[in-house]
Amino acid sequence: MDTPAVLLLLLFSVLLLTHYVKSLLDLRGKHVKTIQLTQAIEAMADDHEVAASFSNLFTIDGAGSWPPEAGHADSWPQALQPYREIYFSLAPLLSSGEPSVDDEVNQKRIDSFRQKYKSLLRDKVDLPQVQRLLNAAADGRWDVIPRHIYNAFYCCIASSRHAYRWAIIPVVKVAQLEKTVTLPDELEQPWTGLQKHFGCESPGGNITSNLLTNFDQAGNYVYRINAERDEAIRSAEETFARIFRGVETVGVAIYHEMILAIVSFERNKRSACARHVMAVADQLRLALKTYYDNMHNQKIPISVWMRYIQGFYAWNAGYYDEQSEQWAIFDALSGNQVLLFQVLDAFLGLKPYLKPLDQETTIPARQRAVCSAIAQHSFRASLGKPASEADLAIKKGFDSILRQLRVFRSAHRGRSMKYVTAPAPERLPMMAGKSLLGFVMADSLAYLDQFMLNRLNETV
Repeated sequence: MDTPAVLLLLLFSVLLLTHYVKSLLDLRGKHVKTIQLTQAIEAMADDHEVAASFSNLFTIDGAGSWPPEAGHADSWPQALQPYREIYFSLAPLLSSGEPSVDDEVNQKRIDSFRQKYKSLLRDKVDLPQVQRLLNAAADGRWDVIPRHIYNAFYCCIASSRHAYRWAIIPVVKVAQLEKTVTLPDELEQPWTGLQKHFGCESPGGNITSNLLTNFDQAGNYVYRINAERDEAIRSAEETFARIFRGVETVGVAIYHEMILAIVSFERNKRSACARHVMAVADQLRLALKTYYDNMHNQKIPISVWMRYIQGFYAWNAGYYDEQSEQWAIFDALSGNQVLLFQVLDAFLGLKPYLKPLDQETTIPARQRAVCSAIAQHSFRASLGKPASEADLAIKKGFDSILRQLRVFRSAHRGRSMKYVTAPAPERLPMMAGKSLLGFVMADSLAYLDQFMLNRLNETV
């Protein structure tokens, strides 16, 4: 190799190394700032119930931080280790290239995948020992299974359940039409205890179980769906997951300013309150930028999202309720479960996006408690006509937050339509948080669009 080529290669290597080091430093800087903010919120826990509700969330569900700490890279108790080993061994079989539209072929593949999963769980998992560990956690013995490892196990079980439920990525019609799916005891029994701890019953999990906890403490993405697909699909999957993690990372600064705004208002310190409300608006721009910068065709191709990402996070199964003589079908992950947006709605005095039953089923109890505390202390409606410059500044801050939310919800509505209309002949119209929409695409899209339009119109 001639000298210019060597120099060029050396320069390229230096640039790559510089970018890598900068990324690590940026990540470390953000992590340190987040820790400082969570500690600042926890320091106010004795002074105000909103701070106390956040502190409770950070301590219990977050393992002392937010977004939640998850010890994927740490040593797990021996009884839990087979779960992640089994997932990693079977993940390469989950996602395929061009999917088949032959129901018989797909059913055989689903049956084969599930049988492999069931056999490995039966042969490798000591369920009584697993249950003893979870019982210890339920008794508050976090020395036996530390909270951050408990969170990582929560994600592992949630990811395993979704892998077993669908068995094929892209999701196919025969799996969608299953109204009930019998999961192995090794995936059911631990899930019952985990969901009792987090305070939500949905068999399909939520944003916390499948996305927020799917990163280790170094920021690495862990349970991949498309383990053996090309880089474009793998990158799109990880980028999608990082949007939710990124939004909550910025969200901590917003939560901090919200608490300060509420405390200032209740102590009649209107000028300070105005500064904190405007700081919420400023930080919100950064949080929404995480979405705007990543949820587009260049980062997450429209042709990839519907087929290789979205379907895995759905559930669309349940049980027959003999009392009501109707099927109870559960949804799974939805952007509506993101804590930041629930908190913003509560802070603005808007009614919750999700119905009470959906909240109780899918959203962890301590996240619901945070939103309830904020809603009880929402002061926007009590401002009335601004009587001072400080009150006017508070109103301007709220108006800025509202404008940003309206722009976001309008943009999300437009982008969603582009993504959900991508061709996927192997499946029926389905959203992860809405289950099957219907058999006719046009009707399904009209329903979904109206749903988002209604929420946009409520953001006032």
